[in-house]
Amino acid sequence: MSDVAAGGGRGVPPESPGDLNAAVRGVRRGDEAAFRAVYRSLNPELLRYAAVIVGQDAEDVVAETWLQIARDVLRFEGDGAAFRRFALAVTRNRARDVLRRRKRRVQEISLPTEELPEPRVSAASGGSVAPDAAEVAGTELSTREIVSLIATLPGPQAEAVLLRVVLDLDTRSTAEILGKRPGAVAMALSRGLKKLARLVERPEATAVRR
Repeated sequence: MSDVAAGGGRGVPPESPGDLNAAVRGVRRGDEAAFRAVYRSLNPELLRYAAVIVGQDAEDVVAETWLQIARDVLRFEGDGAAFRRFALAVTRNRARDVLRRRKRRVQEISLPTEELPEPRVSAASGGSVAPDAAEVAGTELSTREIVSLIATLPGPQAEAVLLRVVLDLDTRSTAEILGKRPGAVAMALSRGLKKLARLVERPEATAVRR
């Protein structure tokens, strides 16, 4: 995973919500400077999200995301928070397109799946009580290292943890982006956090910390 995809800091846009609201209003008027401001604000977390789903193809996914946003933005209605959810949902759709293309390529060349590089390796399940977001974010691991560990979780759990813990979205917004019920998101989050806690505690995870 590239450093730019992993990024630094938690997933809160550098501008305040009010600034993002103002920039989105400018974008809806066709203001190019406002679009650049929105891009600078959201691009790092779109890269982090895409990297969890598709790994090294994150930059290509996000480039496609911004092309679609540029085409559709004048029809967008909503505030900065709604635009953020919209951008994350577009990123997810483009990333899933990449995964589908990968699957087709695997089928076309008729190689066993285990002979091909996988975007992530599922972590072993376990653990007793899932830590909350503050406990995960409060470990000595950097955000880049946490995102790298999240990418090893099964897909639905990785996305739920990334959106809720790193990007700090609420359950309803996360469910909207993932197209799932809030209860399903909560279950995936709980399972993902348990596995993430086990990964942080495992001896081999210490190599990631250095």
